[in-house]
Amino acid sequence: MTKARLFRLSVVLGSVFMILLIIVYWDNVGTAHFYLHTSFSRPHALGTLPTAAQDEERKDLLDMDEFLEKLLSSGLRQNGPLNRKMEQAPLQGSSRPVLGNLEENVRGYDWSTRVARVSLDQEKLQAERRRTLREFCANSSFAFPAKERSFDDIPNYELNHLIVDDRHGIIYCYVPKVACTNWKRVMIVLSESLLDQGVPYRDPLDIPREHVHNSSTHLTFNKFWRRYGKFSRHLMKIKLKKYTKFLFVRDPFVRLISAFRSKFELENEEFYRRFAIPMLKLYSNHTNLPTSVSEAFRAGLKVSFPDFIQYLLDPWTEKMAPFNEHWRQVYRLCHPCQIDYDFVGKLETLNEDAAHLLQLLKVDRLLHFPPSYRNRTASSWEEDWFAKIPLAWRQQLYKLYEADFVLFGYPKPENLLKD
Repeated sequence: MTKARLFRLSVVLGSVFMILLIIVYWDNVGTAHFYLHTSFSRPHALGTLPTAAQDEERKDLLDMDEFLEKLLSSGLRQNGPLNRKMEQAPLQGSSRPVLGNLEENVRGYDWSTRVARVSLDQEKLQAERRRTLREFCANSSFAFPAKERSFDDIPNYELNHLIVDDRHGIIYCYVPKVACTNWKRVMIVLSESLLDQGVPYRDPLDIPREHVHNSSTHLTFNKFWRRYGKFSRHLMKIKLKKYTKFLFVRDPFVRLISAFRSKFELENEEFYRRFAIPMLKLYSNHTNLPTSVSEAFRAGLKVSFPDFIQYLLDPWTEKMAPFNEHWRQVYRLCHPCQIDYDFVGKLETLNEDAAHLLQLLKVDRLLHFPPSYRNRTASSWEEDWFAKIPLAWRQQLYKLYEADFVLFGYPKPENLLKD
């Protein structure tokens, strides 16, 4: 009994110490700034069974969870999800950046100066999208892998797409091939997570592309474990409850076409070595392939779209490693049945959705969403791209991505799934 009491006393003292640290680091703006560089605890050893002492510790963590929630409640959502201290005069648009990246040159920018009009029906549209998501997540007859698991069951490495901005109380789940480069730029500006000669970037387009996709630039949920130790899940849950959460999605089949075009029709050394070489060997019966992508392209050795689809459908692919993020299903990247998103944007309505979201976040005076790429991968292309794909493959592919179609309200492509 004496040891148990001493243990509980030490936990209480530790909790008080944590509270003092939070107060010391409390952000003047009013939003919780948990940028503590000290880990409160070390990760638990794997495979250990819970003990009575751990049960007591768990109760204290619940008490701490309640305290932190109350603490955050005082600073967030009093005047909407964001503070207004950072409001400035509207930023002037920067000059057109130098496009050194081949992919950006191929896609091209839409440099028109038109301002997207925010539809009066945006609120209704958002309500409908969220309702569709909730209804199918709650529908027991609609099943897909990992749907029923809780947030606590999601491994940390699967939370690496959730980017957190503590300055404004925002969480963004990025989906590759859905304007994520520019949304990451927006998050960098808002969170001031990247400096240029000691000064935070103010214009998203000034941020070089190589910095945008550098994982060290962003604070993600996946990093919480290293930073906060055993308190990480509690902080995640509090921020998920209090912060504004958003994601952007796209027609799943069109997203696949876009991923194929940018990763296999352009010279990409990483994707050639990791994916193109195995595809060419397995599905095109090529041997003695060049070691570099430039040599392969000069020899006319490129992955075909049927090769790519066959790779996605091959059970061996998932056994070797999870899908690459560029073609991994959105429900696996962003966990929409475990996280209650406040805003669901779509690439098909990007201009309107982006303008509306920035207004809702009360940051539209701080920045504008960067000019979008010209949509060179259009929905109308689906029939052409899938014309040489066997019907059975198309049907299997739909099953593979069905959850994304249904959850985000994209119609079933009947014209591709029937003779």
